[in-house]
Amino acid sequence: MLSPGTHVRVRFDWPETRGPCHIRTPHFIRGAEGVVERHLGRFPNAEDLAFARPAALLDLYHVRFDQPAIWGEGRAGDALVIELAETWLEPT
Repeated sequence: MLSPGTHVRVRFDWPETRGPCHIRTPHFIRGAEGVVERHLGRFPNAEDLAFARPAALLDLYHVRFDQPAIWGEGRAGDALVIELAETWLEPT
């Protein structure tokens, strides 16, 4: 489990290019670096549930990103917070 304050990178992966899938990780955030805000709990993997497959429990996190770094607009201190599953996060 990742602790609040842990610096992470979102995996730069495109599983949709390998066949049908359901992905909850936005395209624009893949490869970006952020900071874990908080652990939300363990939940069945929504990417498996979408296809009625058995779904392992995954840790889910709120991860904060610097908004200007993501969208190229906004002021210093503006942030974007996204819910991301552990399988998409790599500690940096």
